[in-house]
Amino acid sequence: MNTTLPVPSTPTAASQPVKGTTTAMGATVLEKGTDFRVWAPNAEAVYVTGSFNDWAEPGAPLGKEENGNWSGHVEEAAAGDLYKYRLVRGEQTLLKVDPRARKVCPETNNGVIYRDDFDWQGVEYVTPFLNEIVLYELHVGTFGGKKGGNGTFDDVIRRLPYLRDLGINAIELLPPTEFPGETSWGYNPSNPYAVEADYGGPDGLKKLIREAHRHGIAVILDVVYNHFGPDDLDLWQFDGWSENGLGGIYFYNDWRSETPWGQTRPDYGREEVRQYLRDNALMWIEEFKADGLRVDAVSYIRRSKGVGPQESVDLPEGWQLLQWINKDLKLHSPRIISIAEDLGNNAALTAWVEQGGAGFDTQWDVSFVNPVRAVLEGPSDEHRDIGAMVSAIYPPAEGDAFRRVIYSESHDEVANGKQRLVSEIDPGDPSSVWARRRALQAVGVVLTSPGVPMIFQGQEILEDGWFDDRDQLDWEKLRRFKGIQRAFRDLIALRRNLHGITKGLTGQHVDVFHRNAEAKVLAWNRWHEGGPRDSTVVVLNLSAAAHEFYEITLPAGGEWKVRFNADWTGYSRDFDDTELISVEGREGECGHPAPVGGLALPPYGLVILSQD
Repeated sequence: MNTTLPVPSTPTAASQPVKGTTTAMGATVLEKGTDFRVWAPNAEAVYVTGSFNDWAEPGAPLGKEENGNWSGHVEEAAAGDLYKYRLVRGEQTLLKVDPRARKVCPETNNGVIYRDDFDWQGVEYVTPFLNEIVLYELHVGTFGGKKGGNGTFDDVIRRLPYLRDLGINAIELLPPTEFPGETSWGYNPSNPYAVEADYGGPDGLKKLIREAHRHGIAVILDVVYNHFGPDDLDLWQFDGWSENGLGGIYFYNDWRSETPWGQTRPDYGREEVRQYLRDNALMWIEEFKADGLRVDAVSYIRRSKGVGPQESVDLPEGWQLLQWINKDLKLHSPRIISIAEDLGNNAALTAWVEQGGAGFDTQWDVSFVNPVRAVLEGPSDEHRDIGAMVSAIYPPAEGDAFRRVIYSESHDEVANGKQRLVSEIDPGDPSSVWARRRALQAVGVVLTSPGVPMIFQGQEILEDGWFDDRDQLDWEKLRRFKGIQRAFRDLIALRRNLHGITKGLTGQHVDVFHRNAEAKVLAWNRWHEGGPRDSTVVVLNLSAAAHEFYEITLPAGGEWKVRFNADWTGYSRDFDDTELISVEGREGECGHPAPVGGLALPPYGLVILSQD
């Protein structure tokens, strides 16, 4: 997409305060009473009613502004009170939740007046640079709760020391906004500004972010701007107006409304809706102190039918919205991380706004996960495609290697007809020795290839089957597969260069210097600036055949120490414990212009080497 559009640099008229009215949209708690302000351009009258006035009919009247907003002050309304707006248009009378409510009561579906007085306790935190991050994607409802119940933010907090010790320095939460019912992935937001009450509400999320920062862990939130709902959606026909039986002021009311999840695509061409979405993005950063956003299904913001179908057309106003959000995120702080889930590998998404790009820092890379899983899932070594694995390891030919997020499992990859990698490898016994070996190969490739590595919850304890928002992680597997979890921890430490001996894994450069299609062996070098304690060599054996002595050329002569051997019995008692201590790069070997070294390669082996 080559669309280049002007980027708004100031709020639109719809967001500007009007003299004599409240200065903010939504409910603003004052020392005495509460100010209310809501956008309802087609309403003929708007009232606010709630527990503070015994749900009076019609309620406290709001005054109309010239820009379609209605506002007023209610002295009796205080933090914690329930409320709704009553909107009148002709013969219609509608009771609606505040579109900007930070909290919604799940039992009554009423808004809750929320005062932002959370105690951050002076915790200071600086987000890591992109090349230092190891992401851990998790779903609050299933990550740390008890069997038969929904997890909460507090459950995640209890496991922060575990994540810290694993080496994770950034967690990415599936959308934590209000959704209908008791369980959900979160991609059906009913109240985009409200935090899911069953998880712990807005203060619960803030507490999680504060405690994550205390443990040195960044928090990235998944947000959904490609559609809303479609169920339990008070935004639908909010002020009574609509066209073609569609969603009214917050949505397109023509063919552009259609998405795979319902006819609820926001109207990116309407200034007030753009402001609503931009303010939502900044709210998570400014009020909740999140460290970044992962924007879901970006292809349906910039294209009518995503990246696939020929009939899909550009939505230029959607592209402009992305530019505006990302520019304002960076104006807030250059360290804010903005991630696109587009699945089209469009380089323009991670080009800067000033260059006509959308301004994301990085994007999920399906050209990595698809070949990696295909190579490792296959039952036959003979058909393992070395070239496909090589293509995954190499980032796009131009630009920053960390402008892609790489992974072998995500919430999408382990659901909707697909299972965890170990279950795909060995459906009859996901904990078999071969499933375990290849699972370690998968995460090894993720953590040693150029890009921002991501692990999905439970991957490190060999969680099997598929992701279901009603099933808690089986933490009993941590006891059974403690060695596998240790292997993940050791790999993450090398990826982050925590021991100061593998700086190359944080660098831009990669060279797959050895490819043996017959033996199914490949090796690559990662480096930042090069040299000892920097250049890092990875050797991968994609077959069940062991090699007692396998020769490869090396980037430099001298001793290369083994920093990781996936065959160690400390990772699993039934591994072979192939003896690997170091490899000597011998200079001047006959017929070899580069140093040559030999090592034993175990079946489905993964070996990492660097020099002191």
